[in-house]
Amino acid sequence: MASLSCSATDFAPLLTTAANATAVADYLCTQFNTISNKLSDTTYAIDNTYLLFSAYLVFAMQLGFAMLCAGSVRAKNTMNIMLTNVLDAAAGGLSYYLFGFAFAFGAPSNGFIGRHFFGLRDYPSPSGDYSFFLYQWAFAIAAAGITSGSIAERTQFVAYLIYSSFLTGFVYPIVSHWVWSADGWASPTRTDGDVLFGSGVIDFAGSGVVHMVGGIAGLWGAFIEGPRIGRFDRTGRSVALKGHSASLVVLGSFLLWFGWYGFNPGSFLTIVKSYGNMSNKRNYYGQWSAIGRTGVTTTLAGCTAALTTLFSKRLLVGHWNVTDVCNGLLGGFAAITAGCSVVEPWAAIVCGFVAAWVLIGLNKLAIKVKYDDPLEAAQLHGGCGAWGVLFTGLFAKGEYVDEIYGVGRPYGLLMGGGGRLFAAQVVEVLVICGWVTVTMVPLFYGLNKMKLLRISRDDETAGMDLTRHGGFAYAYHDEEDDESIRKLGFMMGRIEPATSVSPSAIGHDTPVATSAPPV
Repeated sequence: MASLSCSATDFAPLLTTAANATAVADYLCTQFNTISNKLSDTTYAIDNTYLLFSAYLVFAMQLGFAMLCAGSVRAKNTMNIMLTNVLDAAAGGLSYYLFGFAFAFGAPSNGFIGRHFFGLRDYPSPSGDYSFFLYQWAFAIAAAGITSGSIAERTQFVAYLIYSSFLTGFVYPIVSHWVWSADGWASPTRTDGDVLFGSGVIDFAGSGVVHMVGGIAGLWGAFIEGPRIGRFDRTGRSVALKGHSASLVVLGSFLLWFGWYGFNPGSFLTIVKSYGNMSNKRNYYGQWSAIGRTGVTTTLAGCTAALTTLFSKRLLVGHWNVTDVCNGLLGGFAAITAGCSVVEPWAAIVCGFVAAWVLIGLNKLAIKVKYDDPLEAAQLHGGCGAWGVLFTGLFAKGEYVDEIYGVGRPYGLLMGGGGRLFAAQVVEVLVICGWVTVTMVPLFYGLNKMKLLRISRDDETAGMDLTRHGGFAYAYHDEEDDESIRKLGFMMGRIEPATSVSPSAIGHDTPVATSAPPV
């Protein structure tokens, strides 16, 4: 490759005679080609760096999920839920590498499923680099993490491994292929065949693809398992089984908030792109501006949902509840994820406001039907995610849709764009519900029939940290569980009949005898 340096000494000899005109042209073209190649290399480097940084942010959400889950369950199940979060990432990493990525983005393929790049064979390719795989893997394990929250505190460890691998290796990749692959039948960027309703589905960062898939899978898992022991009394009245640490819930929520800036803005995949004549603005406006706008809409939706939940719950139950506010915040984020790039900031406020009421309403419905979800994951991710998909069909702005998906595409129904985009969004909601149901219900039902899904009553009462993981995550004292753990310890031959111990003593310290009566 020629050097980028250029001097009069190099150029002057070529101008001495007219015969050197061809040499002059070659020299100039060589210099321009060198500059062009350098700019192209720089663009690839910047875009890949941006995508890698976004992947790291999305992966950091796993820490947020872990903290949120840990704080939302009782202390006796902390080690269990933390371990499942680690394994969602680990098992999901291998299954997505071997199968999931190929099913999702293995082009060329048909509209239903990808069929190339198994085990990253023949990759990188013109369609993507390793940074793209890493980013998509972070999305896949996020879907699995959502499901683990719904079935927490009562699920066997082997069931976690099976469903996590199946979800990240098959169920989720198929949906992402439909919407995000250029070959997918619902993709707005489809290159072969007709685009759905002339529009395709706009699910920019995955309100449906990620959040609905994880939420609906969790819904069926929790429904087939049934509620936790003690969640509803004999009369059917709801009994709160509160998580043990509001501090961890808040920490997890802030970490998820931070990671969402990789989840939503990062879904542009590239940052060095000019919109040129598509915008009436000057060269200061391009994809980098749309990325900033996406960060703003994400923030406003979450903040609005948090405040709406705060005051609504104050009116409904009479006190300020930080856990409810955190869930409302995350519900707003889950809802705006579909349309974050194509709506105005004011519309994001509408999205967050409605998302808060969707979550509150679904939580009320869950109590009525005696459905138990320790993290409200199905209601939050499934319900608010579905609202987010529909919201996009109503409020997507034509100018922003043109920038991202091409000029002349249908846009939001309430923005004057007709009903074709909204119809495509309705189809996405229905199809995702159907697909996840027909794939995950047989899996959970089969595991349940083989007695591989739910732990025993004694194990659940004592807590899985003690019975399945060799001890508690940390010393704690939970009075309502003292008696049940003492009985279990006696049955296991580890406590004398006249001995009562705190839960932290089981498997750790020497029991301290008290005046408790024998069992």
